[in-house]
Amino acid sequence: MIRIPVLAGATLLALAACSGGGSSAGTPSTPGALYFRADDGVTGSELWKTDGTAAGTALVKDIRTVPSPIAPSAPRAIAAFNGALYFIADDGVHGLELWKSDGTEAGTVLLRDINPAGSAFFGATTQQALTAFNGALYFSANDGSGNELWRTDGTEAGTRRVKDIIPGAGAGSPTSLTVFNGALYFSANDGASGDELWKSDGTDAGTVRVKDINPGSGGSGPSGLIVFEGALYFSASDGTSGQELWMSDGTSAGTLRVKDIHPTGSSGPGWLTVLDGALYFTADDGLHGIELWKSDGTEAGTVLVKDIDPAGDSTPENLVACNGFLYFTAVEGGSDVELWKSDGTEAGTVRVRDINTGGSALPQELTCFDRDLYFTADDGVSGRELWKSDGTEAGSARVKDIYPGPQGGVDFSPAGLTVFNGALYFQAFDGNGLVGVELWKSDGTEFGTVLVKDICQPNCSSSPSGFTPF
Repeated sequence: MIRIPVLAGATLLALAACSGGGSSAGTPSTPGALYFRADDGVTGSELWKTDGTAAGTALVKDIRTVPSPIAPSAPRAIAAFNGALYFIADDGVHGLELWKSDGTEAGTVLLRDINPAGSAFFGATTQQALTAFNGALYFSANDGSGNELWRTDGTEAGTRRVKDIIPGAGAGSPTSLTVFNGALYFSANDGASGDELWKSDGTDAGTVRVKDINPGSGGSGPSGLIVFEGALYFSASDGTSGQELWMSDGTSAGTLRVKDIHPTGSSGPGWLTVLDGALYFTADDGLHGIELWKSDGTEAGTVLVKDIDPAGDSTPENLVACNGFLYFTAVEGGSDVELWKSDGTEAGTVRVRDINTGGSALPQELTCFDRDLYFTADDGVSGRELWKSDGTEAGSARVKDIYPGPQGGVDFSPAGLTVFNGALYFQAFDGNGLVGVELWKSDGTEFGTVLVKDICQPNCSSSPSGFTPF
């Protein structure tokens, strides 16, 4: 139970917004609920659901009947798949293991105790992402012989390890699981070649390394895997050219560097995002600093979009495609971080609005909802609040001053913006110490931005997170 509603530095898990995050597949058998984890001050952090009303917001199951502030049940990596909800939780007996729910208390059960001697999962890393592929849910887990690739069909018997990439106690540690062209791609380490690009068809024999991009034990470190125009794109290093943009068709011969953007170092491609036939990302070519780039998949077509800050790094971040534009945060001519957008041209890459004229608005949580971009920002007057933009300066405005006055601030910012059933859900604090950080929703208007339910009463915070529609 959280008595003081402080959110600084908090991490939300497995967010499923329209702009990305979370894994879902199949047709939900019980539509109309948003699942999340929350602490009502009695049961500890457990699985909850809401239909958007106070009466319809309820605890699904008290998984850990003896709450522990050190190791709560704390459901995480929540994903909807094939008519059920899957997540990782600790019931206080089996450790962090894989659970399954149909949305009822009786139907929320431990799927399998993968590691009887301890926890199959550790902490809250990207390795825990549950990814649907070819009729099964894939993930990284440890049965006592190291983190390896696993799959489940939703049954205990059908929950099994796919391959022991490093036989014995070593850990292949699959990460960045991404579905492409009839296979599951990921980064893994076989103990000899370092972290490299792998793929799997779901069988032991069909789980193989695609290419040793950086020959030897160093590893190329593939990251940011994304599907674009019939190929898989990612950032990797061949040990010679540094971290650059690569692509793969799934074969060793067809896995190649797109362009050596920074010939004397690493360009470090990041935030790979697809919009209207182009792949956008951030990179440093050694001349312009960290700026916005785009690619059509060819060397000649991989170009700088705009040198936003000629004097240094504009450092674009939080790239999101929304309603035909690419939105992101960037710095121009100083340290002020504001909201930007791009249509892919230099002239069409512009700041949307200088929200905080005396400093940085630091827009966060960029989320596309109902053809507008929603985000949190600090205008320097009312603190960090919920904003929205239609891409114009005049059409960029605060939705509601949830915590009136300048004390809104970063500590009590709205967070976890998630689209569900015609509304935007998130956690927020309205300044009322009796309410704390609770579940809110918005239809995009000031009047329609309201508290859904005060889950933890009184004078405490339920701190809802991990929002997943099912």
